Amino acid sequence: MTFATLGLIEPLLRALETLGYQTPTPVQAQAIPAVLAGRDLMAAAQTGTGKTAGFALPLLQLLTMEGPKVAANSARALILCPTRELAEQVHASVAEYAQHLPLTTYAVYGGVSINPQMMKLRKGVDILVATPGRLIDLFRQNALKLNQLQTLVLDEADRMLDLGFSEELANIYRMLPKKRQTLLFSATFSDDIRLLAGQMLNDPLSIEVSPRNVAANTVKQWVVPVDKKRKPELFVHLMRKGRWKQVLVFAKTRNGVDALVDKLQGLGINADGIHGDKPQATRQRALDRFKSSDVQILVATDVAARGLDIEDLPLVVNFDLPIVAEDYIHRIGRTGRAGNTGEAISLVCADEVNMLSAIEMLTRQTLTRKMEPDFEPEHRVPDTDASGQVVKKPKKPKKPKTSGGGGKRNLGKWVDSGEAAPVEPSIKPVRKVPVFNTGPRKKK
Repeated sequence: MTFATLGLIEPLLRALETLGYQTPTPVQAQAIPAVLAGRDLMAAAQTGTGKTAGFALPLLQLLTMEGPKVAANSARALILCPTRELAEQVHASVAEYAQHLPLTTYAVYGGVSINPQMMKLRKGVDILVATPGRLIDLFRQNALKLNQLQTLVLDEADRMLDLGFSEELANIYRMLPKKRQTLLFSATFSDDIRLLAGQMLNDPLSIEVSPRNVAANTVKQWVVPVDKKRKPELFVHLMRKGRWKQVLVFAKTRNGVDALVDKLQGLGINADGIHGDKPQATRQRALDRFKSSDVQILVATDVAARGLDIEDLPLVVNFDLPIVAEDYIHRIGRTGRAGNTGEAISLVCADEVNMLSAIEMLTRQTLTRKMEPDFEPEHRVPDTDASGQVVKKPKKPKKPKTSGGGGKRNLGKWVDSGEAAPVEPSIKPVRKVPVFNTGPRKKK
């Protein structure tokens, strides 16, 4: 099967050829014809399975072939993403696919000034990629109208619910025209996602694709337990001990990237960082210097976990584990490419045990642990395995109560001084799912 057999138009095929896309992935092969046919879609596809092209390519074709020109302060298609980094990544891909088409694209998100975004929207855009909060801000300030919207895409809907966007999704739903095409992509079809789909989609086609959840066997992986506060010290120790020459390091936050880069530079180590707050030109310059070995250590957030192709990269270090387990696959996939071998080391503290467990369950393997002398953690990292369970350390038996001295009086009862006070059981927070006011829908 080729992209041409899926019915894509020539400008899209030309863009795909330039990008080196040869054959469709399973999710693309199933999603593209369905979207072109105008169906609502509910697709289970992990990050890394080619889902962006699966919805972006047919969406671009529909907008090119159908509908009026976009009006001022309007958008013809909306792609909602849970994070700024993902919004940037999705928009970059959409812009590449649309390079030979007469369409406009733009991305809006929080954390930056809203005024340039309002100015850009004055002429309208064909495809708008947005995070929920900033989209609502623009709508409420009359900088964006959605009455011309033809298609809504919810990308990584499960993460949007995990990040607490249920109320925002309900508000956005009320802002949208009733007659539209809706495409929902999620890592899994949980009960929450099925409820969301039932409220937002009209007779959707379901697609379920096996995730690419196995790391390349050319990458040797292991974990070094350590206390959180000693991670920077451990990283420098391992770097000097192993005489690392070129290392790609992943941190969870932009502040974490900047803090580690500052520490390394303060020690005279040639390091640089890339994250979403830095201009694209600055990020590209740092990446180019890393590829040419002018920079020894490149620290990045997950904005750099995908699309990086660094020839013969020997080592990836997870300074922080990713919040989403699938991102671990993308991170360590930067090494061990094209038949080469590579190594992936994760510095893990007790707070990250649930993330470690999720990674091991996804990859179906228990990662080897290697204690580094003089860095054994005071806060023990509980044992985990590929079943997804955190193995708790057996509790020590309670000391028998003794009569006589050594105790203290408490409301008429004798309590041994070594006994711990009772602890209230922890309550798992309930994740909110948006509840929409669903009225009668017009048939397309």
